[in-house]
Amino acid sequence: MSDVLSEVRGSVGFITLNRPRALNALSLDMIRELTRVLLAWQADDAVQAVAIRGSHKDGVFGAFCAGGDIRFFHQAALGGDSRLEDFFTEEYSLNHLIHHYGKPYIAFMDGIVMGGGMGISQGASLRIVTERTKMAMPETNIGLFPDVGGGYFLSRCPGHVGEYLALTGQVIDGPQALTWTLADAVLPASALPVLWDKVGSLPRLPLEEFTAWIAAEIEAMKVQEARGTSQFDSELDRIFALDSVAQIIEALEASPSEVVRGVGQVLRQRSPLMLHVVLEQIRRARHLNLADDLRLERDLVRHCFQLRPGAASETVEGVRALAVDKDHQPRWNPARIEDVRAEDWQAFFVSPWPTWAHPLRDLR
Repeated sequence: MSDVLSEVRGSVGFITLNRPRALNALSLDMIRELTRVLLAWQADDAVQAVAIRGSHKDGVFGAFCAGGDIRFFHQAALGGDSRLEDFFTEEYSLNHLIHHYGKPYIAFMDGIVMGGGMGISQGASLRIVTERTKMAMPETNIGLFPDVGGGYFLSRCPGHVGEYLALTGQVIDGPQALTWTLADAVLPASALPVLWDKVGSLPRLPLEEFTAWIAAEIEAMKVQEARGTSQFDSELDRIFALDSVAQIIEALEASPSEVVRGVGQVLRQRSPLMLHVVLEQIRRARHLNLADDLRLERDLVRHCFQLRPGAASETVEGVRALAVDKDHQPRWNPARIEDVRAEDWQAFFVSPWPTWAHPLRDLR
């Protein structure tokens, strides 16, 4: 059975990510099938809107998408597999398509929504989360950076929440995602199958009526609570506004708050080099449109695998420690935040392509 199931019911196209054993982690084939289906439906007047969900081992919903297939990244980087380049070019193009999709695109973000899962949901016109949602951009765990447009949507969170989420990879719940503008509505997980089926039974409606109907259904079903469980507060907002990674870690570790000092401990576990890259990424992305942000991220991901090729890559080492050998002991180089030189992270922001040859040059 396909890892991406698609059907049209009524006037709506329905997509189910169907790779539950991998928590619907995106493969290159899945990215290509999603792109094919969305482009076909965008050109099909019979399809009025699109809805997307994940599946898990006990059925539909319960998990959305855990990200990209990081085991593939590891194998491809060590084996010189050219499909690694295709993966990121095509994934970022898909992210751009979703953000600019010409029809309502409804993301049912139940369960795990991380990394690449954020890339295929943050551009939705309606982002629905639940009490089971576990959302994160955890790429610094594997020596990567929050890609798939992460620079764009994280940098637009309130205050300096974007820096906090990008650097720490903190997991947040559905209500917190709503508070931080990473979701549009919190529904009980039990309401999702009901809404999914109702959308499929609708007669074709003018766009304004369809949008109004969805809004009314959401209002009737939604959870009133808007505040999640995060400990992010004014002190953390002040700290993550500081100019450098060194200043941020110094302030975290000097805090009288045990919770805040704990955030410092988290950062000490991440790749020191990639923390510097990520802070610069978020700060730059705050002033970029989506297309330019995705081009920047395409530059960064090329450097993640090629500035130090093979096993010397921070990303390859991070994936090895987390998902291959599973020793959870990444050997970062350099090992300490204080030992990262400016030229080490600044090299990531030099594009490996001239403008005319950039793989995402056609994004607008």
